Amino acid sequence: MKFVVLVKEVPDTYGDRKLDLATGLADRHATDAVLDEIGERALEVALSVADARPDAEIIVMTMGPESAVAALRKGLSMGADSAVHVVDDGLAGADLGTTARVLAAAIRRIEPDVVLTGNLSTDGSGGVLAAMVAELLDVPNVTSLASVEFADDSVSGRRAVEGGSFTASSALPAVVSITEALPDARFPSFRGIMAGKKKPVETWGLAELEVDGAQSENARSIVIAVAERPAREAGVKVVDDGGDSAEQLADYLVAQRLIGGSR
Repeated sequence: MKFVVLVKEVPDTYGDRKLDLATGLADRHATDAVLDEIGERALEVALSVADARPDAEIIVMTMGPESAVAALRKGLSMGADSAVHVVDDGLAGADLGTTARVLAAAIRRIEPDVVLTGNLSTDGSGGVLAAMVAELLDVPNVTSLASVEFADDSVSGRRAVEGGSFTASSALPAVVSITEALPDARFPSFRGIMAGKKKPVETWGLAELEVDGAQSENARSIVIAVAERPAREAGVKVVDDGGDSAEQLADYLVAQRLIGGSR
């Protein structure tokens, strides 16, 4: 069984998040870059399958700048067999549509049984990439699973919904996304770290994938304006000097359109 696990380099959630006011894009130099935790969990799912199936092959894949190779190396140190890095200057600031098209083109070259990923990244939080890739690959998508099991030619899992859950299943090949309900990822061992440095990482650009991915020409969504977040102002104090605090509070809520305007 061959897995492609999609991972992503993202700004550390414990650091400051800023936008570049000139481009409208995330300032990825404002804080440390890390492998997204949900991607680590997706890789852990594949590694758990490989623990019981020696024939399983796991390829970690990312689309990102040169620095994103560090995220791939961490995936390799955790136990993945090889990695694919899709990197090209024409992909800077790619929107979800462009990202999905380019990743789908890369996945077609590998022909995996399973494309495995997290349900949404911590930077963009789009939550639709798995479904978009599945549509472009013309395979089923089984998304946002809180548990997952693989058989030789099928996948099934439980998806949480309001008030309960239900089971979703599909034949393979398929695109599968998981939520944070799945277990934490394993820590790379020293031996794994050393082995990860020697495992192969292939680098593919738009030319190799035969995709026209230039963001300026193919974006379906663009940023038209961006501004610095305004400074936080002091709140309104309600002081009960004459027993009218309730009226003051009501007037404030009306002014903020949080309650009706007639008393």
